[in-house]
Amino acid sequence: MIHFYRGEVQRSNTWRNRLDTTTNWAVITAGATLSFVFSSPNNPHFVIPINSILVAIFLLMEARRYRYYEIWSSRVRILETGYFAQLLAPQNQPNDEAWAEHLASDLTTPHFTITEWEAIGRRLRRNYLWIFALLALSWNLKVYLSPLPARDFDAFIERAMVGVVPGWIVFVVGVIFNAGIAVFAIGTLRLREATGEVLPKHEFSLRPLKRMTSWTAATTKRTTVRARRARQRVRSTAMTGEFKKIDITETPDKPVGVGR
Repeated sequence: MIHFYRGEVQRSNTWRNRLDTTTNWAVITAGATLSFVFSSPNNPHFVIPINSILVAIFLLMEARRYRYYEIWSSRVRILETGYFAQLLAPQNQPNDEAWAEHLASDLTTPHFTITEWEAIGRRLRRNYLWIFALLALSWNLKVYLSPLPARDFDAFIERAMVGVVPGWIVFVVGVIFNAGIAVFAIGTLRLREATGEVLPKHEFSLRPLKRMTSWTAATTKRTTVRARRARQRVRSTAMTGEFKKIDITETPDKPVGVGR
């Protein structure tokens, strides 16, 4: 159990480092973009919206990595609360064996413990929301200042033009994009299925797939059905005895017929 615990901690640390890598990419590209845009009044402002799209791609990549990180992190959390906590608890506390059954099922058929929506929302609120806000403010500042401060809002809209696209369309698309990000970040606050997070004990559940919200129930139902079918296939295979037992007489270091 100690080696198993250390292995799961190592897995979670590996994926945690991958999360930091994606965040670093987003920060570096945003810093490079802003340095280029503000280095000269003649540099175009549309580089900032392009960088916002690139940061959004990094967000989706990091959310996928976060879901994999939660697989190993949730196992570490289960071992800590179900096994090590019982070893260290007083003798009068009742033993709970549900963690072992849940962990065995998860080892047989691994599954994501959180939805993609929650993963995107968590990474957005933790890191990317501030990057998007900085890029939006920088774009408005660039359009307002270059080459001279705009006289009024009409002049500001005129400067926002990108090629043949009118400035008001660019401005409206930017408002909708950033408003959608803010609404998404707030709307996913109630999704709290990440068992690897530091949560109070009464909020921790061994079966997070049963606590999904209604608007993610469809995805959760499909995942639960696939996991149940996989467990049934494993059990039926074990009961029918279709697993082939290795014959040591046929191994390469001991060919058939030797010693007979």
